[in-house]
Amino acid sequence: MGEFRSFDGLRIAYQELGEGRPVVLLHGVMGLGSQWIDQGPARMIADSGFRVILPDLRGHGASDRPHDPAAYPPDVLADDGLALVEHLGLDDYDLGGYSLGGRVTLRMLARGARPRRAVIAGQGLDVLEGVTSRTGGIKGTLAAIVNGGELDAAARQTAYWLEQVGADPHALVHVPDTHVATPVEALREIQAPTLVAIGDADHARAAADQLAAALPVSRFVRLPGDHWTAFTSPEFGTAIVDWIRNLSPM
Repeated sequence: MGEFRSFDGLRIAYQELGEGRPVVLLHGVMGLGSQWIDQGPARMIADSGFRVILPDLRGHGASDRPHDPAAYPPDVLADDGLALVEHLGLDDYDLGGYSLGGRVTLRMLARGARPRRAVIAGQGLDVLEGVTSRTGGIKGTLAAIVNGGELDAAARQTAYWLEQVGADPHALVHVPDTHVATPVEALREIQAPTLVAIGDADHARAAADQLAAALPVSRFVRLPGDHWTAFTSPEFGTAIVDWIRNLSPM
């Protein structure tokens, strides 16, 4: 596990596996970089000849998890991602993310990141919006956990998940406030060919094909599964490896 100080001095932790061309992969909300290893395709990607770099996003995992809302300004996760690329001196690399990580990937691309190829997975066209139909539910659930309110079945499941992964809801509750919108015009400036991938049963993000169509150079693929099982599917790893190896057509 490595670490560095981001633009504002906050500590961001990351881990690496494999050797070769760098691939930075960003995890989902309430997740960990290590999920790409334990449940996702990181080992497959590393075994295919790549150096896989897996940060824990601000407020998550082994990175600093401040409770002060001032530590979560708009677009700060993209700021951290750009700072990581600079810290590691990456100028020839690939970049991708799943769910929240896909949102951060898009923001990094819109903000000037220039990977050779990119992956945005587990996101639909509403990733362009600052607030989606899911944002309020996530923030409300985390607020209820933080405030000790009465939890419904879904919130109890979330609380159990946070306990299992050692997450801090007092930090995570501020993460949705960092989201900002991406103007459609900004997509036209994205130079990296981008793979957009979605589970065929991930109905809340069904407009992923429209996201792919809005990008200048992209490929759209459907994976078997819902929002979670698509991430864990071997087809996801194969799609990423083929894409960053330039084996998938654009």
